Amino acid sequence: MGGGHSMHDHGTAGGGLPAQVLTLLVLAAVGAGYLLLVRRALRRNAALGWSRARSAAFLAGLALLALALLPPLAPAAHTDFRAHMAQHMLVGMYAPLTLVLSAPVTLLLRTLPAQGARRLVAVVRGRCARVLVHPAVALLLSTGTLGLLYFTPLYDTAMRHPAGHWLLHVHFLLSGCLFAHVMAGPDPAPDRPGVRARLVYLGGAVAAHALIAQAMYGGFFVHVHAPVGQVQQGAEIMYYGGDIAELLLAAALVATWRPERRTRAGREALRAAA
Repeated sequence: MGGGHSMHDHGTAGGGLPAQVLTLLVLAAVGAGYLLLVRRALRRNAALGWSRARSAAFLAGLALLALALLPPLAPAAHTDFRAHMAQHMLVGMYAPLTLVLSAPVTLLLRTLPAQGARRLVAVVRGRCARVLVHPAVALLLSTGTLGLLYFTPLYDTAMRHPAGHWLLHVHFLLSGCLFAHVMAGPDPAPDRPGVRARLVYLGGAVAAHALIAQAMYGGFFVHVHAPVGQVQQGAEIMYYGGDIAELLLAAALVATWRPERRTRAGREALRAAA
């Protein structure tokens, strides 16, 4: 942790005008693609409908990504560790939750041709997917890698290269989506454990975030080339921002819990057996 040094400033790495325009166009295209799929799903089977809340969640996720990847936050993230951490929270925790709640896989299954849908189901049920959607694996990829990033030279190395910084964004987004999907996603997930077990893993994520943030605040093992004050404030952003994101994820998880339905079904089964 550098005392009086600033983070690496690599000019256009913060996102020059072409990069900003490209980012905006990609996000707009993804949003338009989702809405077109919703329209196709409604045309195919209007009776099933499609929740407006899901569409709103997807657009909200894209808006959060735009907030993170466009000015003023994106350029600041290359010179200010606090801005970097705010960007990480948006890309890796808040945007993934809203994107996952939009049920994109379910939407694809409703709009793909029969053969394409069967292939997608095969992927979802495949061995690789079963490994990835295990809560321990998702937790390791989303939260465990933070220690590797901030307690080794990896962070400074990535910040020196624009491609490395974009790879960090991709990792944060994909691993965040994976963890949110495993915890509370409405899309199908093979062998997903029960709500109680997922709450335990979510508690592990809360504890891991807290430990990493506290270690960063105290300057233990930190390998970030930035002023001490910025690192400490960035750690506070991780600590409190992570808590809020994980509370939202817990709320989404608990919302999927319907013990009264299982209890009612059990009573009906007992009556039938009698």
